[in-house]
Amino acid sequence: MDILGGFDVHRKQITFDYVQTDSGEVHRGKIRPADRESLREWLDEFTERFSGKQIAIAVEATTGWRYVVEEIKRAGIEPHLAEPAETKSLQGRKKRAKTDRLDAGHLRDLMVIDRLPESWIPPDHIQEIRTLMRLRHSLIEERTTHKQRIHAQLFHNGYPWQSNLDSIEGRAHLEDMELPGAARKVVDLSLAMIEHINEELEPVEKELRAYARSQAGCKALMMSHYGVGELTSVALLSELGDTRRFSSSKKAVRYAGMDITVHSSDDKRAAGKLSRQGPPVLRWAAFEVAKRAWRKNSPDHEYYLRNKERIGANRAALSIARKLLRRAHHTLRELGEEAISEPELTGSGA
Repeated sequence: MDILGGFDVHRKQITFDYVQTDSGEVHRGKIRPADRESLREWLDEFTERFSGKQIAIAVEATTGWRYVVEEIKRAGIEPHLAEPAETKSLQGRKKRAKTDRLDAGHLRDLMVIDRLPESWIPPDHIQEIRTLMRLRHSLIEERTTHKQRIHAQLFHNGYPWQSNLDSIEGRAHLEDMELPGAARKVVDLSLAMIEHINEELEPVEKELRAYARSQAGCKALMMSHYGVGELTSVALLSELGDTRRFSSSKKAVRYAGMDITVHSSDDKRAAGKLSRQGPPVLRWAAFEVAKRAWRKNSPDHEYYLRNKERIGANRAALSIARKLLRRAHHTLRELGEEAISEPELTGSGA
C-alpha cells in the first residue's frame, strides 16, 4: 500500500491520520462536520491528489462506521474495520493521554505494522437484517421494562405476582384492582406502551421470518440444529456472519462473549465469568435455543440433565449454548459464500 491511515469518527468531526509509506510523511487533520456530504467531498479531493496510489484506511467498529466505510469504498479506497476492544488493548495498560488525534494515529500505526484487529464488514443485506434484529431485541427489552414496572406497582400495593399481562384475562384482572391514582397511571401507561410495542413488533418480526425462510444460511441453521427457529436463525446468521474469518469454533464462542474469563497469578486463580464482550443479540439467540434442551427429544437432553444436576439449569444451558455456537460456526463455514448470500425472496412477504 502506498498510503495507510486511520479515521477516528465522532458526531461532530472525523479526525484523520495517514502516512505515505514511500516517504514516511505523515498528514493529520479533521473533517467537519462529520456527515456523508463532507466526508465525500474530502475523499474526492484526497483521491484526486493521490491518483493512482493504493490506499487503505481503518475505522473503528463503533457507531457511525457504516456510512464512513460506504464512502471509503465509493472512493476506491480499501476499508478496514477495527474491533474496538482489541484495538484499545493494543495500546497497553499504561495510563496515557487519550485524544482523537492519538486514536487516529493508533489505527494508522496498527495498519503500518499489520496488526490491526479486524472486524467483518457485512454485505448490505446482512447489515440491514442485523439492524432489524437488534431493533427487535431492543423493543423486547423495552417491553420487559414496562412489565417490570407494572409488577413493581402491584407488589408495592400488596397484590400478588400477575402473570400473562398481555392476555385479555390478565388485563381485565388489572382493571379490577384497586390502586392509588399515581399507581393506576403507571399501570395504564405501561400497558399502553406494551400494546404499542407489540403493534410495532409485528411487521418487524414478519420481515425477519420471511428472510429466514428464504436465506441459505438461515435455512441451513434451522435444518441442522435442534431448537433453532426463524428468529434465532436470523440472529445467529446476522451476528456470526462469514465464519470463515474464525480460525476455529472456539473463536466464534469468544466473539459471542460466551467464553469464560481467567485471571490467575502464581497459585491464585479467580473464579471465571462470562466475558460478555460481543453482540448481546448473539448471546440471546444461543441461550434461547440452548434452553430447549430440557425437552426429551433434544439431542442434548441427557447432557443437559447431567449438568443441571451438577451446576444448575442456567449454567447447563450456557454450556449447551457454547456447543451450539461451535456447531453453527461449522454449518455456516461449510456453506462458504452461500451462507451469507442474498435471500431468494426479499421483503416481508411469504
